Amino acid sequence: MANFNFNKVIIGGRITADPELKNTPSGISVTSFTIAVNRGYKSKNGEETPADFINVTAWRQTAEFISRYFKKGSSLCVTGSIQTRTWNDNTGAKRYATEVVVDEANYAADEL
Repeated sequence: MANFNFNKVIIGGRITADPELKNTPSGISVTSFTIAVNRGYKSKNGEETPADFINVTAWRQTAEFISRYFKKGSSLCVTGSIQTRTWNDNTGAKRYATEVVVDEANYAADEL
């Protein structure tokens, strides 16, 4: 049986806070932020559209592009892969994170 590995995600939504550009100790640019992605239906009362809040990380030139041209409320479409991480916090508790690591970023239509 062949090994099949495919990890590709495309999301479009609005940035929930201004992306902040940081640098690793070795000088690599990185930014992490959240994209609010509306679901395809309205809530039971019909007043609000539920949203998912997706954690996103971009590196190098993509991080610089996003932090330079996008701000809170901007529509953004990203493609990338889903990655998970685990670590122990300062109390020793095991912590988990799931995020989209961006390969490409583009302006999204305002209708999002």
